[in-house]
This record gives sequence, C-alpha cells and structure tokens, in this order.
Amino acid sequence: MLKREGNERLWMEIELGWVRERKTLQISAPYHTLRTTLPTHTHTKQHCVERSIMARLVALQQNQLSFSPLASSLSDFGGTRLQTQLQFKRKLWQPKGSFYVSASSTKKILIMGGTRFIGVFLSRLLVKEGHQVTLFTRGKAPVTQQLPGESDSDYADFSSKILHLKGDRQDFEFVKSSLSAQGFDVVYDINGREANEIEPILDALPNLEQFIYCSSAGVYLKSDLLPHAETDAVDPKSRHKGKLETESLLQSKGVNWTSIRPVYIYGPLNYNPVEEWFFHRLKAGRPIPIPSSGIQITQLGHVKDLARAFIQVLGNDKASKQVFNISGEKYVTFDGLARACAKAGGFPEPELIHYNPKDFDFGKKKSFPFRDQHFFASIEKAKSVLGWEPEFDLVEGLADSYNLDFGRGTFRKEADFSTDDIILGKSLVGV
Repeated sequence: MLKREGNERLWMEIELGWVRERKTLQISAPYHTLRTTLPTHTHTKQHCVERSIMARLVALQQNQLSFSPLASSLSDFGGTRLQTQLQFKRKLWQPKGSFYVSASSTKKILIMGGTRFIGVFLSRLLVKEGHQVTLFTRGKAPVTQQLPGESDSDYADFSSKILHLKGDRQDFEFVKSSLSAQGFDVVYDINGREANEIEPILDALPNLEQFIYCSSAGVYLKSDLLPHAETDAVDPKSRHKGKLETESLLQSKGVNWTSIRPVYIYGPLNYNPVEEWFFHRLKAGRPIPIPSSGIQITQLGHVKDLARAFIQVLGNDKASKQVFNISGEKYVTFDGLARACAKAGGFPEPELIHYNPKDFDFGKKKSFPFRDQHFFASIEKAKSVLGWEPEFDLVEGLADSYNLDFGRGTFRKEADFSTDDIILGKSLVGV
C-alpha cells in the first residue's frame, strides 16, 4: 500500500482528483483474457495510483519529489532502438525542473488484431509507455510471441501485461457487448477492411477519445504526378476501397480519428511476400525475374518506423481528423530493390532477368510482389506535423529483416519458383 508519509504531493493529486479512478478488469492467466462481464468499481484511488506508479514512474524520492520518465523504447533486437517519450505536464505548485506525469496520459487501449506483424511491434511500444493494452483477436494465433533477440525477461514482462479479448469482429453484437462492458479510451484498428466493421466499435464506445486506423496508400488514384500526397485524388474502385470508405465513415461520425496510409511495409515477421520473395531467390542462387524495364519506382517502409508513427499520433491534437502517409525516406527501383536485398543478406550481385508481363498468363499466381507501375508517396506531412522521421534506411532495414527472420531460417511462405520457371523457359523480351 502507498503510504501517505513522504508522499504528500502524490496524495494531494488524489485529493484534488487529478488521478482518475479506473474500472477493475476480471482477468485470467496466462494472457489475461478479458471476460465480458461488466467490471465493478472495486479499486480505490490509492490502488489506482499504485498501479499508475508501477507502470509510469521510475523514481519517487522522498526528499526531492520528482517524476522521472520511464524510458520507452522498442529494441530492434540488434539495430537502432526506437524511442518514444512520455508527455509531461508541469503543475503550478511544482518547483522548476519537477515534472508531473498526468494519470490521464495512461490509456486503456484496444488493438483490433495485433498478433501478426504491425501490432506485434505497436503493442510493445504501447506497453512500454505504460498503457493498458488489449488485443482483440479470434484466438487462432498465440496472443504473444517472443521475438528474435528479445530477452526472456523483456518478453516475460510484456506478455504478463498484455490482455486478450477473444472474438470474431464480424460478430457485431459480440463486439458491441464486449467492448461496451470493458470500455476503452483509444482503439487502434490494424486489420479493418470494411466500413461496417467499425460501426459496432463506435456504437459500443460513445466516449472514445481517439480511433486510429491503419489504411493504405493503395487508395490513391493512379497518377502521372508523384509522389502521392494526402490531398491527392483517391480511387473509389481501388481494391482498398473499404479502407477509403472507413475513413469517410469516421469523418461523418464526428469522432476524433487519425488514419495512417502506409505504402509497402517490410520488416521481421512480414506475412506479405515483399522482401521474402527476393530472399528466397537469392538464397537459391537463382536469377531474379523483374517485369518490364526494372526502373519502376516504388517505396518501402520498415514496420518499426510505422509502429513509431502510430505512437506519435496517439493523443496528438495535430493528428485529429488527419491522414498521414508513412513509409521510407527514399524511393527505389525494382532493380535497385533486388540489389538492396542482396546487399542486406550478404549475397553476391544478383542476375536480373527482365520480361514482358504481357507475354505470360500466370492465372491467379503472382509472378512479382509489387504493382508493375510507379508507386510512392510523400511523407513530408508526417515529418512536419508529427515530427516523425523514419530511422531505417532501406539497406539497414532489409538487413534487420533478414537477420531477425529469413536469415534465421524462418519465413511465412515456402519458396515457389513455378512462375520463374515459366518466364525463364521462354524467350525473354528485352525492354
């Protein structure tokens, strides 16, 4: 129990009502799966403060009462450390140099998804910041997984704090009942695809502070004028039209929302065959078939940089009702990407084979993991408004992905060279 003696200022916060009460959660081990019964108010303010201190404060000194920031970082397990800062508020009664960490900055956060790729890194950052994080998933995949290079103690600490709500987001009645019973301050929707999927969430949480959505730069209308900016025309017939409609619905509902539009995402655990497609061919010592000229320009952004962007819009007034493109700093040609993957994995210069895609019919199979066009977006808005910048350059990021995933013998999809063999078996068209 927190003693009053020596902690007078902290108790002053309690008495002034600056520390808000929180609802009790009924949890079960090992991942604290939330039950959908209505929580009861059994915690006192003292209990809430103690929990807040455990999550948010490093030191509370009796003679010099100051609140030190809890360093918030996500190790990239061998590369750059991704760091975020807590937000501080100074109270009038505090001496200069003394900071107050607002209890309201600790949020009760729901992530729709969170066990495959983006959410794996985002949830770690949020937990590091002291937020209470719940993952809503169908429960088909493990709720947590230890990342390559992550220490046992770091993983144990993370997995002990993450909460899980099992359910199908297509069961709208369950979504409404379970979310309204628990209550959340912020929702990160990482896996939403259609607008009707967010309506039960908004209905269940009328006091929601912020809805943060993972959209896609694929919503932009194809254009000769590049890079794509957030104000560019969008394509209502895009395969990502559901995400575009979701953004429109959020705007019409009047909620506080933010939408992130990544371009191509890469990094450890990537379930899309982006860099993995190249790594399979490089490891097998095979030529790399690239459509058309190979000078098509595209853009990749590292998943850890994306996770930091998601953090930087949280509670940020400048991000309210805004869309942000998020990706890497530089653009790259298809040929350049193949060479960058080779360099990142320590492979020799690859043999590149160019072909005319119109000469082939691969059926439903994809012969190349990218759109056969120029496709890249400006990240200047995120840099100027949010102060966000990508920390990984392309080769460093690809090396991070290779060393922590494919280079360890892990990958999402087995190598399939069937379309390569069709291409290599024909007379190739120099373009």
